[in-house]
Amino acid sequence: MQRYFVNGVISENRFAINGEDFHHINRVMRMTQNDKIICVAPNGKSAECTIVKMTAESIEAEVVQWIESSSELPINMTIVSGLPKGDKLEWIIQKGTELGAHRFIPFTSARSIVKWDEKKAAKKLDRWKKIAKEASEQSHRTIIPEINSPLNLKEILDHSKSYDIKLIAFEEKGKQGEASAFSKAISSMDIGQSLMIVFGPEGGLTTEEVSLLEKNGFVSCGLGPRILRTETAPLYVLAAVSYHFELME
Repeated sequence: MQRYFVNGVISENRFAINGEDFHHINRVMRMTQNDKIICVAPNGKSAECTIVKMTAESIEAEVVQWIESSSELPINMTIVSGLPKGDKLEWIIQKGTELGAHRFIPFTSARSIVKWDEKKAAKKLDRWKKIAKEASEQSHRTIIPEINSPLNLKEILDHSKSYDIKLIAFEEKGKQGEASAFSKAISSMDIGQSLMIVFGPEGGLTTEEVSLLEKNGFVSCGLGPRILRTETAPLYVLAAVSYHFELME
């Protein structure tokens, strides 16, 4: 059953759908009155709905039953990625959303080859948000992850103050055989707590960046004996967190 995040709330049990979602339902899925969809309300609650009215520009859907189960990770995960080349960040956002990340923050690392173009910023950010929305619908999330515009390292440090656990994925730790810091960190967490983890771009983080992060409460950790690409490492971490909190019961 197709899932849509809706902003048009007519009443407690009726939603209005327009814009791109209306186009998708009407033109792509070719749905008609009485077809069923899942609507996710602005408060994160989802419901099985029936299409009860269709006009040339909008659709009204009425709640059949509210869905009580949640597909969200039990901890709040923020992925901080040094700006990578090409469409790698789009891949991280898409797959990271499917794996349960709550927030993505790109940052301008010293070794980021890509330079953030403010003239194209709004268009780029809109694209990232659209990717996150579509991935949330596909993976039956009840929230759409927040996507930040790229920040510098000082801004990252300011944002990190509210997090319970703060980690750095640092490949030098992996080369040295360090294998316990990441495991200890997630094992120490309780449901509902928050985790921020920083990943470098293709060239990795500099020792100066790592040192500054560590001075501000971050813990460096390896992610096993293999060196992972910048677009692979966040997915490894999210999968490990999911296994620990959702499958090890």
